[in-house]
Amino acid sequence: MAKAIALIVSALCILAIADFAHAHEQYHVQGQIYCDTCRVQFATRIAEPIEGAAVRLECRKRDGSENVTYSVEGVTDAEGLYHLPVEGEHEDEICEVILVKSPREDCSEQMDEFNRARVVCSSNSGIDNAGQVRYANALGFMIKEALPGCKQVLDELGFFPLHE
Repeated sequence: MAKAIALIVSALCILAIADFAHAHEQYHVQGQIYCDTCRVQFATRIAEPIEGAAVRLECRKRDGSENVTYSVEGVTDAEGLYHLPVEGEHEDEICEVILVKSPREDCSEQMDEFNRARVVCSSNSGIDNAGQVRYANALGFMIKEALPGCKQVLDELGFFPLHE
């Protein structure tokens, strides 16, 4: 009988420790920032990664309030990639990666509709948690004037010719 009680107590202790460890979820949000060299508001083959671009991950409650519950900033590497750590579970929150600033003066205009990317930061969402990495859609800044090679790129994509 004493062995059974000791076994049950041991099992409960292990479960409590496992639950405590699980309560501190940590994710990494990854994405890329690029310079839209054709001013078409999407990445083309001549888009350029931006090194040193500042991005911010913000989470806020789903109730429509603008109160930020979690925020972390980061910068991109030479390939325009960023890696943001996310602490905790954000199941009932909307989390978005937001463009903050481009280090390039010639490519610093934010796109009208595409200046943020929503990302799920919860383990209770049906997403496979292998590696705890969440990928955000690529975001970009627009160059002041489209490069000369854009006409050929857009023709290759089947877009209507640009007005010159």
